[in-house]
Amino acid sequence: MSNIEVKNLYKVFGNNSKKAIELLKQGLSKEEVLKKTNNPVGVNNVDFKVNEGEFFVIMGLSGSGKSTLIRCLNRLIEPSLGEILIDGEDIVKCDEKRLIEIRRKKIAMVFQNFALFPHRSILSNVEYGLEIQGVDDNIRKKKALESLDLVGLSNYADKKPNELSGGMQQRVGLARALATDPEILLMDEAFSALDPLIRKDMQDEMLEIQSKMQKTIVFITHDLDEALKLGDRIAIMKDGVIEQIGTSEEILTNPASDYVKTFVQDVDRTKVLTASSIMKKANPIISPKDGPKAAIRIMKDEEISSIYVVDKDRKLKGIINIDDTMKLAKAGIPLVDEIIEKNIPVVDSQAQVSELLSLAKDAKYPLAVIDENNTLLGIIKRSTIIGAILGEEE
Repeated sequence: MSNIEVKNLYKVFGNNSKKAIELLKQGLSKEEVLKKTNNPVGVNNVDFKVNEGEFFVIMGLSGSGKSTLIRCLNRLIEPSLGEILIDGEDIVKCDEKRLIEIRRKKIAMVFQNFALFPHRSILSNVEYGLEIQGVDDNIRKKKALESLDLVGLSNYADKKPNELSGGMQQRVGLARALATDPEILLMDEAFSALDPLIRKDMQDEMLEIQSKMQKTIVFITHDLDEALKLGDRIAIMKDGVIEQIGTSEEILTNPASDYVKTFVQDVDRTKVLTASSIMKKANPIISPKDGPKAAIRIMKDEEISSIYVVDKDRKLKGIINIDDTMKLAKAGIPLVDEIIEKNIPVVDSQAQVSELLSLAKDAKYPLAVIDENNTLLGIIKRSTIIGAILGEEE
């Protein structure tokens, strides 16, 4: 797998780009530079890093510079200034021979328009990248069939592009890119031409493929919901500048600018935020070996009516309430084991807020957030869920 690092990247179109870049460095806006120099600004001093195996989404509205930026990453568009490091190698400085080698062996691109050869079969279309690499016919066919199988189209190998739906043709484009086994996959508005239902299917398919292959992916979109669904991290662009980079939850809960805040205000937060992002610390807690008097004292000090019980490794055992604990103390029983209520609502840390609503509705206690080892990570009150949905702090 590969990583990408972009440093101080500019792309200014037209002549006299140096003057335009100087004005950008002085703080002038894209519009001001255009008025003074007649140079359109595509990318303005962009810095970011894409980690190995990361699904990195760049999103923005039309004219934000996102498509210009992704085309700079493989030099389909020549940057005006800056560095683009692929595994530490600055491809801006590469000669044509080395650049072709990188494009053939390390980077593949999937475009919005499917760009399939209408006269070739589906199999032949998928083989194309391997063909220009000079790969042996039998190996080429085997790899192409494997890629078609990966996108669920192995039964269509002999068909022509015009015999397939738009969604299927986009799958062929993806299979062609994957056939060369690239370390980096660049996807420019790859699903934008598809109707909503097919687009959703392609998003789901892309996530499934990525879970198997763990490619380093840079994905361009103008659709915020798509970005939030697909991206491990998201970069939001405006006027050639990256306004914010972060996870879905970071962008929703801590927008870095008024622009980002406005952009995300209508997002269905219940489908993005997870239990881990809204949970509170589960404090206080006690051990099963603690006695009822100690539990009563803690509940009194904290002004609460129940308390969680965990073992020495913080594995959740259950919860005890004040009424049962008082009865235990009066009976002189030294341990709380027999009054631990084990049938309590628990949720995985990665559960979406949408999944918590029905659980919290009838829950007697706050939801306990646990990991795969049943370790208590935190708790979620009903009021916290409502606050998260409304975008308000509790």
